Amino acid sequence: MAYQRDYRKEYDERSEKQKKRTAARKRARRFMERKGRVEKNDGKEVDHKDYDAENNSPSNLRVVNKTTNRKKQPKRS
Repeated sequence: MAYQRDYRKEYDERSEKQKKRTAARKRARRFMERKGRVEKNDGKEVDHKDYDAENNSPSNLRVVNKTTNRKKQPKRS
């Protein structure tokens, strides 16, 4: 039998800061969907130019492919 993930438990274990950042990224994606720039399952990502997920101003958002978005991310220490 395959392992069943407990998504509720995973969510509850996240810090409040991480929950807030995740919600902000989802708001940015929905904003770009309403603008017609992205669609569900299109393989595109909404990139925050200044790396701040909570800054959802239109001038800070752009649509890129997954590879481009991963390459530009700063290295984590």
